[in-house]
Amino acid sequence: MKILVVDDDKEIVQLLEIYVRNEGYEPVAAYNGKDALTKLNTTPDIGLVILDIMMPEMDGMEVVKQIRKDSSIPVLMLSAKTADMDKIQGLISGADDYVTKPFNPLEVMARVKSLLRRSQGQVTNDQPDILNVGPLQINKDSHEVKTIKGDLIQLTALEFGILYLLASHPNRVFSADDIFERVWQQESVVSAKTVMVHVSHLRDKIEAATGGEKVIETVWGVGYKVESH
Repeated sequence: MKILVVDDDKEIVQLLEIYVRNEGYEPVAAYNGKDALTKLNTTPDIGLVILDIMMPEMDGMEVVKQIRKDSSIPVLMLSAKTADMDKIQGLISGADDYVTKPFNPLEVMARVKSLLRRSQGQVTNDQPDILNVGPLQINKDSHEVKTIKGDLIQLTALEFGILYLLASHPNRVFSADDIFERVWQQESVVSAKTVMVHVSHLRDKIEAATGGEKVIETVWGVGYKVESH
């Protein structure tokens, strides 16, 4: 598998290339946003993108928006910006996770491996292969979610993970921290904000596909749940 590393700072790219190779992946380098999209569209077997926000030609936010038009490939954003709103904006654009600079390359690779586990369908529980929840059919093995009419809903790996977690434990309320630790398989001080953005994206996609059906409920001050029907 290849990992696309995108940053206008060549030293950062070279550093991450070393760690990517050490984990058994093949790095592909790009140094601006337009180059990143070209590499993504012309290079086979890219399974994840590590993407800087502040770049020439096209910034990382716009790159993610372009990627999300037709792909659910995991995207890990890097940025020197540390404000919460900057992190949230990155996630709203479509990124799966966010690491601030300066970073520890080992942390970056831990995030990478977590995202890849999720994107490769490693749902680790003993729940049924297919769940029927309200207007949705959720297939654990194929990582597909369809409406009762048979329409496929395109979800990112993390969105699928959140939905499957909640749907496989109907009526149970999961806090944002619980969801983050189970789905992302790591701890994070920004877990609540990260989960909030991903749940919002997930709800929008479900409601758009089902004509406004509400599947995920917010229990204010506690977390999220899917009710059994």
